[in-house]
Amino acid sequence: MTHHTTAVENPAVENPAVMSPAQGAAGSSTAALLVLEDGTVHRGYSYGAQGKRLGEAVFSTGMTGYQETLTDPSYARQIVVQTAPHIGNTGVNDEDAESRKIWVAGYVVRDAARRPSNWRSKRTLEAELSEQGIVGIKDVDTRAITRHLRSAGAMKAGIFSAEQADRPLSELIAEVKAQPSMAGARLAEEVSTDQAYVIEPSDHGWSAEIVAEVAAIDLGIKTMTPVRMAERGLRVHVLPAASSFAEIEALNPDGVFLSNGPGDPATAANQIGLLREVLDAKTPFFGICFGNQILGRALGFDTYKLPFGHRGINQPVMDHATGKVEITSQNHGFAVDAPIGEVVTAPQDRFGRVQVSHSSLNDGVVEGLRCLDIPAFSVQYHPEAAAGPHDSAYLFDRFVELMTDARTQTGADTVTEDTEISGGNPLNA
Repeated sequence: MTHHTTAVENPAVENPAVMSPAQGAAGSSTAALLVLEDGTVHRGYSYGAQGKRLGEAVFSTGMTGYQETLTDPSYARQIVVQTAPHIGNTGVNDEDAESRKIWVAGYVVRDAARRPSNWRSKRTLEAELSEQGIVGIKDVDTRAITRHLRSAGAMKAGIFSAEQADRPLSELIAEVKAQPSMAGARLAEEVSTDQAYVIEPSDHGWSAEIVAEVAAIDLGIKTMTPVRMAERGLRVHVLPAASSFAEIEALNPDGVFLSNGPGDPATAANQIGLLREVLDAKTPFFGICFGNQILGRALGFDTYKLPFGHRGINQPVMDHATGKVEITSQNHGFAVDAPIGEVVTAPQDRFGRVQVSHSSLNDGVVEGLRCLDIPAFSVQYHPEAAAGPHDSAYLFDRFVELMTDARTQTGADTVTEDTEISGGNPLNA
């Protein structure tokens, strides 16, 4: 395969860094531009649908799992730059999508595969992008783009192709700058399910009695997350992002789960208030990613926007309880501001003591919280491992133990498919 390089590697190029692309290696030869808010411009070829798409430019370091990346709702309103140079080689199948559609605002790749080669492939990635109206660009130097975002930070961007690429550059830059910032964006309700639904353990290999019932709030939940719970005997009631505490109580669950999702956690006032009611009731709680940030804010900690975030399936995290290192799957641009290495009383002091349970080995960012006086914990990463390593699968088992222990302490009966939960909401002693 011919490898294409671009003028971004030439230090003499000044902003706007306009690059001359080689002929596209696969598919379209229609010109396309990636325009960043600082005036940097990368020229390539259209990949997927043609037209215009605005979003926040971020990079993902996963070497595999591009289909799961594209369908992760946490990427809503973001233009994803893939650091892996060869994308599309395994095509697209009907099993690996993590939600009902592709959520990325735009897609940036270096070498698009000429044709897929995998026994599970049903269609090409470019055909899928086109079918779902996702505007992309190929034959650009994604290494140069990533290095730029690592030093300058994630920034507003736009992909422009076909007639959109012929517009004056100053006009395109102005349009990119004028779009809303990710800071202050409220997006969970946009990506959440409209209707509640149930994931049954019996549909995922569990043949024994149901272990517990979980109310899972969908803030951008990935398909495999409730499946991982169902594989452990949990019946999962997936609820819309705007669900109330009364709707959760009506299910009489053993535990509550808050999923991953996009946007600024500072805008999630409804979910923060909901979680405080859950914590006040001492109902066992587990949160991941956006759910971790909401737990942090419910406890009274602040959150902040990271310069370029953590996105990929190779993020190293330290578990402070065991000293073990986990390689994790992550996708987040915000983090919790909490002290690492000490037990503190939560700023919302009625929730008692809390400690940072995990932290990033790359930059020291908080990667997990553990409450010591109420049954609640969370992590900043994605233990469902779709795509990604399985180092963190034990967290689902920890959630099961938390609910089982709480029910034992309250004398509640074991849940079965034919009986309702007795004893009310489980309480922690």
